Amino acid sequence: MPCTLLLVHFLFFITFSVYVQHVVSSIHRRFEYKYSFKGPHLTYQQGGIPFWSHYGDVIPSTDQVRVAPSLRSQRGSLWTSYNASFENWEVEMAFSISGMLRIGADGLAIWFTKERGPNGPVYGAADNWDGVGIFFDTYDNDDNGNNPIVLVVGNNGRLTYNHLNDGATQSLGSCIRDFRNRHYPVRARITYYKKTLSVAVNPGLADTEYAYESCAVVNDMILPKVGYFGVSAATGSLADDHDVLSFLTFSLREPGAESDKKQISDSERDAFQKEYEQFQKELEKRKEDYQKDHPTVSTPKEDEFYETDRQRELEMVSKGQDQIQQELNHLTERLKMMWGEQKRHSDILNRSNKEESQTTVKEGPTMAKSNLDNVLKIQKHLVQTLEEMRSSVSEIASKAKLIHQSSSGSSNAESKVTEIKEHVSIVKREMNNLLKNTVSGPNTRCPGIPSSPSCISTGHFLVFVILQTVFAMYYLIYRSKKESESKKFF
Repeated sequence: MPCTLLLVHFLFFITFSVYVQHVVSSIHRRFEYKYSFKGPHLTYQQGGIPFWSHYGDVIPSTDQVRVAPSLRSQRGSLWTSYNASFENWEVEMAFSISGMLRIGADGLAIWFTKERGPNGPVYGAADNWDGVGIFFDTYDNDDNGNNPIVLVVGNNGRLTYNHLNDGATQSLGSCIRDFRNRHYPVRARITYYKKTLSVAVNPGLADTEYAYESCAVVNDMILPKVGYFGVSAATGSLADDHDVLSFLTFSLREPGAESDKKQISDSERDAFQKEYEQFQKELEKRKEDYQKDHPTVSTPKEDEFYETDRQRELEMVSKGQDQIQQELNHLTERLKMMWGEQKRHSDILNRSNKEESQTTVKEGPTMAKSNLDNVLKIQKHLVQTLEEMRSSVSEIASKAKLIHQSSSGSSNAESKVTEIKEHVSIVKREMNNLLKNTVSGPNTRCPGIPSSPSCISTGHFLVFVILQTVFAMYYLIYRSKKESESKKFF
């Protein structure tokens, strides 16, 4: 028995695939924008959807339409503002049904009915409709374990939908598909062509728009010739988010079916040609009148859109001047640091000179003073040289800035650039001389420590030596006497 069911299902799938390929290859599709919507920029600034009307708890946004939010007892629906008068049609809808719980409720529906049903108990739309509804039911009311399920239910306006058994006795076709909490959007394709309604579902297992699986085919189905397209959704004690990402509608016709109707006669073609020529003449006349009324307005020449060689050279000169100015600013900062360092060393030497003048004696001050004077002269010379270099660098920076400001219209830019180079070379030469003078300067030595005077006189020193000699001789005599006395006992 299971093998037989698999064989029947396989044969049905093959038959439907061949039928769909034949239908697709032999019909023409025309996109109907007044019966479609798709993000981004899906809504107006006021929140409405172009050519559509929404009711209930619908929340439109720029990328999608939330037909029913994940709150209890919510209902919403949206319908086309104009009725569709084409006999054969096809709808492709991308949607998403997601929730936090393991099961959800209630579901989503796609409609084609004679009249709009803004609000009602059937997935947020009105009951007793005249047309067809394709239901994506997520809640198992009859406890048969066959949900989520896709149902095709037709109605002639007198049938009341049976919620208790999920419309099982009223459906014209169904298939069990898990379209809830999919990683990618679920897609449904509903085709009504020559009184045959076919439903195909892409369960959203991959990010592709063409992996459709056959769901249901209903033959000899009579629908209203004029009707409205709609989408609705509802929640119950359990709640899911029901989002519609796109709803695309196409009208279908056979090749050449309307070619005879749309052919025009030769007289009409001649009339259109004359009208076109007359329009061209009127357009040329208006252009001439506009040029007469606005003589100053002229279209820009083609050469104005491109950069000339002179403009390119000026741009290169301007960039070079910017780089020179940056280098000069960097050099100025380095000179400021050197000047501060030299000033700090000069202050240290001045303080040491004052301290030494207070502690040194009067003997031999001439050599130390001359050495200190030489060191101070060298430091003053260094400070003066750094000041001159600083002023030179400032002058170079100001000239570079003036050249940069007047680079667009100056004719002697090259001479000024050469002058800047000369100033830079002078600064480099002065820096080298400064470094040489600093390294190979005069061999100055700090003044030595003067010898301090003796604390005792010569007479006192001689007395001290004589006393020390007397004491030593007395000690030697005393020691020899003791040794001789000690030998008498032996």
